[in-house]
Amino acid sequence: MINRIETACAAILLTAVVLLVGAGSVARAMGSPIIWSIEVAQLLFLWLCIFSIDLALQQDRHFGLSILLDNVPPSVRKAIEIINIVVLIGLLTYLLQFAWKNMVLMHPRLDGALQTPGSYFHASMLVGFLLMIRTLTVQLVQAIRQKVVT
Repeated sequence: MINRIETACAAILLTAVVLLVGAGSVARAMGSPIIWSIEVAQLLFLWLCIFSIDLALQQDRHFGLSILLDNVPPSVRKAIEIINIVVLIGLLTYLLQFAWKNMVLMHPRLDGALQTPGSYFHASMLVGFLLMIRTLTVQLVQAIRQKVVT
């Protein structure tokens, strides 16, 4: 269910970015630019990227190098995959504290014409880390339960 919510959010954000950039372009061409359109489009695009990153991770479509894994026995491959997931979860968990501090630190900073709190932008990093930790935890459980196929 969470996957569907993320997919819907990503689709809505993509649509909003396209419409906002389109409306901003038309308004600028007509001589009445919408000054805040770029700022809002950047914020929406940032959040779109966060959801897209997690969706790609869920579908194993994230960039990775498999040359090492393709040349080892299946049991070793499984062990390397599990270790990799554990290291990534550990790293993201460690980075969470800095993402939180950064978000809180940036809240008083007001960006652009709309004077949007900076925390709206920086909260995406915190949410992204949490989403990726959730995804990796599910993948870790699946990898541990999965039988080694030779």
